[in-house]
Amino acid sequence: MTGGLLHAPLLAALAQAALPLAPPAALPGREAAYRVGPGDVLDVQVAGRPEAARLATVQTTGAIHLTPLGEVAVSGLTPAEIGIKLTSLWSRTDPRRPEVGVWVKEYQSQFVWVAGEVNRPGRKPLRGRTRLIDVLVAGGGFSPRASGEVVVERRDGTFEDGTTTRRFRFGGNDPSPAELAALETLLRTRDVVTASATRYVTVSGAVTRPGRYALKVGTLTEALDAAGGVTKFAGRRVLVNRHDADTRSAQVLDVDLREVEDGRLPDPVLRSEDEVVVKASLL
Repeated sequence: MTGGLLHAPLLAALAQAALPLAPPAALPGREAAYRVGPGDVLDVQVAGRPEAARLATVQTTGAIHLTPLGEVAVSGLTPAEIGIKLTSLWSRTDPRRPEVGVWVKEYQSQFVWVAGEVNRPGRKPLRGRTRLIDVLVAGGGFSPRASGEVVVERRDGTFEDGTTTRRFRFGGNDPSPAELAALETLLRTRDVVTASATRYVTVSGAVTRPGRYALKVGTLTEALDAAGGVTKFAGRRVLVNRHDADTRSAQVLDVDLREVEDGRLPDPVLRSEDEVVVKASLL
């Protein structure tokens, strides 16, 4: 399956799994999970006092300035917690004890990077409880060259299992339960989400269908399976010719296919444009 053919099912999977992107006010659970930081712009509303409404930017000190309260430390608090804090402070100067509500107007302090084969790569702000599907949609979905593999690297901390990298694969018109669960993966600030490109390799020699193939996983055995498997004339040796366009260098990997099939050697991971040659048996 080529990248172009794979493109439409991938986008269909995203469209089926994604919720409409709504303002924070429409998704209170998402807003409540967000902890503000420097650069965020807060919308501060005082009940019954429309003239007291303010837009306040969180400074590098982690504080906002509000008249008549002065400097108020808010970094690391949720909007709800900030509202409670401001309500308490405001009650000291206003006997009516008006309730203060706080919303995030502009998200600037927390972000993830989306790279690779998406239509709009770059820095994407976190808006509270942000999922993998949210940033993939913000990135415009997969490009036609996408393989369906997505790698999430955690730069601050680890995932629940203690690892720092997770790999997911998406494809097909009907997302599986595992794919839908993967799209719900929660992201943290400074995570890097990379959509991998489809890898194309050429397979020749003692195989059933020599030719050029698009790989999903990208291993040697996947390439051989795509070519219909090896013929009865195949020997043990498989050569992988690799050309590095950047350094203009060439490399040849000599692989013992029997040892790979028996599990004594790891299944080699191929690069795009590798040339796989299955040598015939000398017997």
